[in-house]
Amino acid sequence: MSATENRLAAEQSPYLRQHRFDPVDWYPWGEEALRRARELDRPLFLSIGYSSCHWCHVMARESFSDPETARQMNETVVAVKVDREERPDVDSVYMEAVVAATGQGGWPMSVFATPDGRPFFAGTYFPNAPRQGMPSFRQVLGAVADVWSNRRADVESQADSLAGAVAGRLQPPAAVSGGGQAGSLLGSEEVRRAIGEACGRLAELFDEEHGGFGSAPKFPQPLLLDLLLRAAASGVRPEAGPSPLEMVLATLEAMDSGGIYDHLGGGFSRYSVDRSWAVPHFEKMLYDQALLARVHLHAWQMTGDERWRQVLDETLGYVLSRLAHGSGALSSAEDADSEGEEGRFYVWTPDELTEVLGPELAGPAASWYGVTEGGNFEGRNILVAARRGVLARPPEIERARELLAARREDRVRPGLDDKVLVEWNAMACSVLAEAAAATGDETYRSAAEQIAAVLLEARARNGGVTPRAVRHDGRPPIPGFAADVAWLVVALVELFQLTGRPSHLASARSLADELLGDFVDQETGAVFTTRAGGEALVVRPSESGDGVIPSAAAVGAIGLARLGALLDDPALTEAAGRIVEGARELITRAPTAVPELLWGAELVTGGMVEVAAVGAGAELLPDLRRRFLPTAVYEWRAGRPDDSAPVLPLLEGRETEAVYVCRAGVCRLPARTVAEVEQELELLGVTPA
Repeated sequence: MSATENRLAAEQSPYLRQHRFDPVDWYPWGEEALRRARELDRPLFLSIGYSSCHWCHVMARESFSDPETARQMNETVVAVKVDREERPDVDSVYMEAVVAATGQGGWPMSVFATPDGRPFFAGTYFPNAPRQGMPSFRQVLGAVADVWSNRRADVESQADSLAGAVAGRLQPPAAVSGGGQAGSLLGSEEVRRAIGEACGRLAELFDEEHGGFGSAPKFPQPLLLDLLLRAAASGVRPEAGPSPLEMVLATLEAMDSGGIYDHLGGGFSRYSVDRSWAVPHFEKMLYDQALLARVHLHAWQMTGDERWRQVLDETLGYVLSRLAHGSGALSSAEDADSEGEEGRFYVWTPDELTEVLGPELAGPAASWYGVTEGGNFEGRNILVAARRGVLARPPEIERARELLAARREDRVRPGLDDKVLVEWNAMACSVLAEAAAATGDETYRSAAEQIAAVLLEARARNGGVTPRAVRHDGRPPIPGFAADVAWLVVALVELFQLTGRPSHLASARSLADELLGDFVDQETGAVFTTRAGGEALVVRPSESGDGVIPSAAAVGAIGLARLGALLDDPALTEAAGRIVEGARELITRAPTAVPELLWGAELVTGGMVEVAAVGAGAELLPDLRRRFLPTAVYEWRAGRPDDSAPVLPLLEGRETEAVYVCRAGVCRLPARTVAEVEQELELLGVTPA
């Protein structure tokens, strides 16, 4: 660390390292910062954000790089920088404080807390000068210093009040009598009714002109889209309004045509600032790519429409090229900004098109991508598909795309957040494995296996404890959270279904034990974010509701249910049932808040279909996996049993070369063609999409 760097220079997080030259005396989150606040009797100032956050950069330039603001901070608070992606536990606790105090949240998050971590004043971005009714950050610092010195009793009272509000929002519900036992779980009809209610609510919010839900700013909402696809597959639809499939396809058509989708390099920006998906907030997150790729995969499986396969392949192509990490896993995100401007990397003028393409090709390209002299973004153009829903590019446009993409590589790329987060990598791994099974693409298969190997190796190096991120500097990693472990279970279940390797199931079983032992309350089914006996925060958070990514409760229930079916392990399926039952009130009262958990509820209440293939029957799986069967799991053996490998329950004693369709351990007649398998599925009430 040089004399001009602060202590953040020693951190692995790119977000924290971005602030290593600030004149602010930053601390990373940890006991050292809390101890220093106690010693100096100063409030903590928590600045929580992430490396690709545009407004985090704005506040950094305006305030944290300013010597006078830094002097005021260094004299009045103990300043702590937190990467929300490294520490989702800290982020969730203080985000609840921001929401409780202001009614809304966002990043950068700016929270003042007592030395024991209780928040007493919370907000998001503060400008460097008073603006639009907002005080300047320096005014906020002065006011906080004044109340800390002169009205400490008021600070303590407010801290108690906010801490209580946070605890009320993040603590699990009370124990449910008999949770997880026979007869106490949600019934399948109750879950189906909740799905129908969710579809009805989404139909009311649906934007029939531009797709998606609500108005600007508009987020892709992949969890809601996947819920609608599952509803369509099971025949659920609202009493009025568009059908679930209509809502999904109209939304994909609009999004994939808009500027939120990168028409040159693939992949999606985080959200659109306008209703029509034209102007994105340009950062690209790994989790968005994974979840939107999953939606496109399922839409392609349901409809056979090659547009969705095209966007699937281009999105995963972006992930495997631009987010590739030297470890063999994936980086977290690309920034919105480059050269100090948001979106600079992505926008074009007509003259630039002519320079790159020549006048003959520039005209058709400008027409295809909606490029005009006036532009659609600050005088320049974000490329869109000018004819909505027309995505397949004719040869001359494909040539133009290649030339523009190549020229774009000469520009300064947005910053890369090269953290290798276990949760997001396992999410991507699961989607790659599922896509490989459905498409037969060996690139996806190889990438999924490589990512899993990196994550499992990091876990082994950490003594069998899943870390939050794969470290490369030799320092001990941050212990993983519930979502890290749960997503690894899901990823390994998908890899087993793809490869048939029992070792993937063995690893998944070990991870299930870690999840249940360290994070799940065995009485209530609550899934805590943090480990039992881990670092104490204001409250030990537990969340069932899904956000932009699924909750750990949802992913845990899905992973445990599917693994339990494959292993014929009642303990795992009962544990999944307890998680679902613990969120029963939320499922029935606010089903749109738990779209992913509704999938888990479907699995534990309706029962899964187990497709077991033996010998030549395994040759039917590629055709079967092209269908969208969200309640199915697949296990198979291509040849005769290997004496050294464990025999899976559904394959035990099965020598006939066929496919067996089973539910609740009871299998139907052996099927030897895809048509016969589909007939057996229909007899179980499952219609392959």
